[in-house]
Amino acid sequence: MPQLATQQINAIHSMLSAGHRNLRVERHSLILWGLSCGGLILASNHILTDEQFPVLEQRALAWLTLLALTLTGVSLLDWNLTRRAKQARDEAWSFIHRQVLKVWWLLMSVGVLMTFATFFYGGGYMIFPAWLVLVGLGLYVHGLFSEEVLEWTGAIIIAIGVATLAFRLDYAITQNIAASTLGLGLPLLAFLLDRGRARPAWLRLAQSVGWLLCVLLPPLLVQRTAQSYTPPEMPTVSLETFRQQPATAQIVVLPAGSVIPVKVEVSGNLFRASEDSVFPLVLNQPLEIAMDHGLPTGDWHIPGESWGLARKTHWIQIPWIKAELTAQNGPQVRSSLIVETRHPSH
Repeated sequence: MPQLATQQINAIHSMLSAGHRNLRVERHSLILWGLSCGGLILASNHILTDEQFPVLEQRALAWLTLLALTLTGVSLLDWNLTRRAKQARDEAWSFIHRQVLKVWWLLMSVGVLMTFATFFYGGGYMIFPAWLVLVGLGLYVHGLFSEEVLEWTGAIIIAIGVATLAFRLDYAITQNIAASTLGLGLPLLAFLLDRGRARPAWLRLAQSVGWLLCVLLPPLLVQRTAQSYTPPEMPTVSLETFRQQPATAQIVVLPAGSVIPVKVEVSGNLFRASEDSVFPLVLNQPLEIAMDHGLPTGDWHIPGESWGLARKTHWIQIPWIKAELTAQNGPQVRSSLIVETRHPSH
């Protein structure tokens, strides 16, 4: 008798849970959104680049058009496939389902507009974490009315996005993590759906940990491989030798104390460009840069440390900028510039 009562109580709990979580997420939805978002993230370095669209406004509009067309196409395809699946099961669109879909489309629209805005207001290093937070928030909202596993996974994706910013991970690492989390994680999540069944907390925790390992291991392995990369053997020459006789492939050594001029292009209606818009930076330690046909390959390192790619290792901050007008110095603009190298080996 006690066992029968326990079974009846569990059955009642299952019915109540099914009534509260009556929203069903289709597997094809997660697969479609995951592959499209992950594919765009992976291809972002190779499509609509600076070389293809040198004018900033044109490049921003091109990305806005691409994102809008891609996400609109995925939304329409997802809508039609979901409608057919519901018709096959003789189900109707619930009020909650329609409202949650509106929330999802709103979050995707915010991501598109935010990406467009970064072309003009900066903050491009936050794009991938922001998309992770938006997608995680959308999944969490879905999970509130459907499956617990969506709640858990949505919260984890939000945590991943916040962690990439909190730990100031390099842009390339963040890109790989975002591509794996969405492109691999969402299709994998589609196979974890269990139609809203109530599961013990330890099982949900095990599912979440397994899912997290599956999406984080690939980018970590890629990063590990990148850290072990070294450019091919090339002769090492001084800066003076390079300027006199540049070769096809060589490593140029910039000694500590080298002056690096920074040329600032000024435009707008308040100031005009000037040939004197240059300020010098003094190299704090020696630097070796790989060259190919007179152009940097992007590989650099500090002597005694492993090689890295320039676009993956720098962190530039401008904490403040201030305009002043004093009787002693006249008009001047003061600012703070912080340039740090976040080397993979650190």
